[in-house]
Amino acid sequence: MVTQWDLVCERGWEVTLEQILFLLGFACGYLGLGHPTDRVGRRGVVLLALGLAGPCGVGGAAAGSPPGLTALRFLLGFMLAGADLGLYLTRLELCEPSQRLRAILAGELMGVVGQFLLLGLALACKDWRLLLRLITAPCILFLLYGWPGLFLESSRWLLVSRRTTEAQAVLRVLAQRNRPQGEPLVDEAEEALRDLENTCPLPAAAQISLSALLSCRNIWKNLLILGFTTFIAHGIRHCYQLVGGVGRKSQVDFNLYSLLAGGTAGLACVFLGVTVDRFGRRGILLLTMTLTGIASLVLLGLRDYLNDVAITTFSVLGLFFAHAAGVLSILLAAEVIPTTVRGRGLGLILALGALGQLSGPVQRLHAGRGAFLQHVVLAACALLCILSIMLLPESKRKALPEALRDGELCRRPSLLRPPPPTRCDHVPLLATPTPAL
Repeated sequence: MVTQWDLVCERGWEVTLEQILFLLGFACGYLGLGHPTDRVGRRGVVLLALGLAGPCGVGGAAAGSPPGLTALRFLLGFMLAGADLGLYLTRLELCEPSQRLRAILAGELMGVVGQFLLLGLALACKDWRLLLRLITAPCILFLLYGWPGLFLESSRWLLVSRRTTEAQAVLRVLAQRNRPQGEPLVDEAEEALRDLENTCPLPAAAQISLSALLSCRNIWKNLLILGFTTFIAHGIRHCYQLVGGVGRKSQVDFNLYSLLAGGTAGLACVFLGVTVDRFGRRGILLLTMTLTGIASLVLLGLRDYLNDVAITTFSVLGLFFAHAAGVLSILLAAEVIPTTVRGRGLGLILALGALGQLSGPVQRLHAGRGAFLQHVVLAACALLCILSIMLLPESKRKALPEALRDGELCRRPSLLRPPPPTRCDHVPLLATPTPAL
C-alpha cells in the first residue's frame, strides 16, 4: 500500500494512522462486544464476529483509497476482537480448574503459530491485496461452527443465565463425548443433569443492575490492578524493539524482529506452563513483572556501557518476561471475574492491552521523539505494578466465581488478622500450596 499510493514523506503518517486505528478497532471491539457476550452468549458473538470479519477483510483488499482501507481495517479489528474474546471465554469456562492453564496456553501457542504463518505468507505474497484476502477470507469458513453440536455454548454461562434446559443439553453432549465408546451415561450423571435447576439459584447475568456493579469494590480493585499490569506489559514491548535496533528501515531487520517476537512469545507460554501450576499465578506474575522492570532499568541506565551482545540479551529477556506477564495477567483476570460479568470485565482488560500496544505506532507517528522518556515512564510503571500485584488473590486450581458475591470474596487475606473461613484466598503472599482437588 505504501508503493501503490505513494505513502512516503509528507504522506507517511497515513500508514501509521492505519496501524493506530486497527489497534483502536481491537480496543473498541473488546469493550463493545463484552456486554453481548454476557447477554446473548459466547457462541453467538463468536459466530457473528467471524462471519463479519471475512467480508471486512476482503473489502479492505478491494479498497481504492487509504481512507477506505483504514475504515475497513478498523472494522476488521473490531470483529476479530469479539471473536478472540468469545473464544477465550469458551476455552476458560469449559475446563475444570486443573486444566484451565493448559487450555489457555494452547490457544496462545496457536496464536504464535499464526504469527509465523502470517510472516511466511507475507514473504511469499508479492501483492498486499492477495495477502489480505488469504488471511481474512477463511474466516467465512468458520461459520460452519454454527452446525448443531459442533461448537457448543458455554454451559457455565447458560447456568448463570438461568437457561437450564440448554445447559442440560450441552452438558449431556459433553458427557456423552467423554464417556467410553458404547457405554451409556451412568445414573449419577443423569440425576445430576436433572437437578441442575435446583442447584443453581444464581441471578441471571442480564439482570445485574449498574448500581450492583458499582458497589463491588473488590472486583473493581482487581480489575484496576490487572488492567494496569496488562497495559504496561503490552506497552513496554515496543521499548525493547527500539533497543534491539529494529528502528532501521530494513526488511531483514523487520523479519528478524518478527521471528524474535513470535519465538519469545512461544517460549513465554512454555515457561508459564512449567511454572504457574507449581508456584501460583500471583507469584509468577510478580516475578515476571519484576524481571521486566529490571531489564528496562538496565537498558536505560547502562546502555552506553554495554556491548551489542549484552544489549540484545537484555532486550530479549525483557521481551520474554513482558510477554509472560501479559498472558498471565489476562488469565488471572479471567479467573477472578465472576461469570455473570466476565465478558465485560475481561473485555475491559483486553482493551487496555490493545491500548498498550499503541505505544509503538504513536512513537513512530512522532518520528521517535520522546522514546527515551516513554521508556522511563513505562519502566517506572512496571515497578509500580510490582507493589500492586501483592494485593491480588490467588486463583490457582480454584473454582471460577459465579455471582458478584463470589467475586467479592476473591481477595488477599489481611496480614494482621486470620482470614475468615468464607474467603476464597487462604494462601500467604507468595507461597501457593497446591490444594486438594
